[in-house]
Amino acid sequence: MFDMAEHIVVVGAGAAGLMAARELARAGRKVTILEARQRCGGRIHPLPASEFGYPADGGAEFVHGEAPVTRALLRDAGLSLQEIEGEPWSFHGTTFAREDRHQAHEAELRAVLRDLKDDLTVADFLRRHFAGDDYAPMRRSIERMVEGYDAADPERASTLALRAEWMDGGHALQARIDGGYGTMIDFLAAECRRHGVTIHLGCAVSAIAEESGAAVVRCAGGDLHSCDRVILTVPLPLLREIALPASARTRLAATDDIGFGNVIKILLRFARPWWRERKEELANMTFLLSDETIPVWWTQYPDLRPVLTGWIGGPRVAELDSLDSQGLIDAGLGSLAGIFGMVRGDIARELMAAAATNWSHDRYARGAYSWATPRTREAQAILARTDDGPVLFSGEALYRGRDMGTVEAALASGLETAGTLLREEQK
Repeated sequence: MFDMAEHIVVVGAGAAGLMAARELARAGRKVTILEARQRCGGRIHPLPASEFGYPADGGAEFVHGEAPVTRALLRDAGLSLQEIEGEPWSFHGTTFAREDRHQAHEAELRAVLRDLKDDLTVADFLRRHFAGDDYAPMRRSIERMVEGYDAADPERASTLALRAEWMDGGHALQARIDGGYGTMIDFLAAECRRHGVTIHLGCAVSAIAEESGAAVVRCAGGDLHSCDRVILTVPLPLLREIALPASARTRLAATDDIGFGNVIKILLRFARPWWRERKEELANMTFLLSDETIPVWWTQYPDLRPVLTGWIGGPRVAELDSLDSQGLIDAGLGSLAGIFGMVRGDIARELMAAAATNWSHDRYARGAYSWATPRTREAQAILARTDDGPVLFSGEALYRGRDMGTVEAALASGLETAGTLLREEQK
């Protein structure tokens, strides 16, 4: 039977924490959220519309694939999606070309992936099955996708975990939320409060102690919160900064088998869309790939506002680790100058607003999102256990579906964790 005095503390007001809290509160549970930041959202970070002309996303931006939990939540909130349209392009040192999503060896790659039984790292998979010079362009394309899109290290990333992504040939649906991800977070936070959830901002959890089967949560400022269960939804690197009960510490060792990548994201708002004027064929460009320092750029197409977003992910981010925000913006302008054959100062003069984030420098993130190694599924099963003390782990790193590391993964994990608790109480 459910004890009406039972109290659940959720650590972290990102997508996973808010989703878990909402589900528990809707079922009549007493829930408190403790959030270190002065805002909800975590790695979802809306930027001021006054600067960019719209609520730009400094963190998560896209809805990837079918994303059933996300889409259902957006329907509840009355929010709509804008599917990504347009053409991807590449810059090859001197020329622009439409990005060919069909690899020369695509059929062969699919056949080998289909028959793969034992997991390998991506690097080992490519060395074992596609080592010849003829495969070099395909290897480079796959490595670029693993590093850039998944923010992963090919020497550690799981081939089986990425198989579905490769099998669709890069044709998975992508969309943006009209109004940005911040609108979804605002809805979730309002829903939590409407159902009685207490949200404490500026409360960085430093320790959790187990006392007589229950828990006491300590914030860095000294506040204490007694409860029956704790759901930890913070990013993986932060888990080791919280003093945990012995039972939770033992399970925490499994996080060594889950990858966690980093991303630098740069947003540049210009006075006009000078790239479309310089290259008319780029009028409906979405993504632009190159070998510049900031290798990936995208527009807001089909929206025509003059904003370019730069992106670098994975191990290469470490090369820019010494740069502050202005240094990253300068690197972005330099990369655009190299791609378009322009003087950097000429591009800079068009700049109206800019923002850059190295997510490893964010004290409450320490990186961007997780990715799977060949041992991740086993690690996730260890972390997902709910029968070993009052501390539960939840978040995008715990998601066992296809799109690990996404907002969908965070929402689905929070929903699953709440559901598990509710089912336990009914036993």
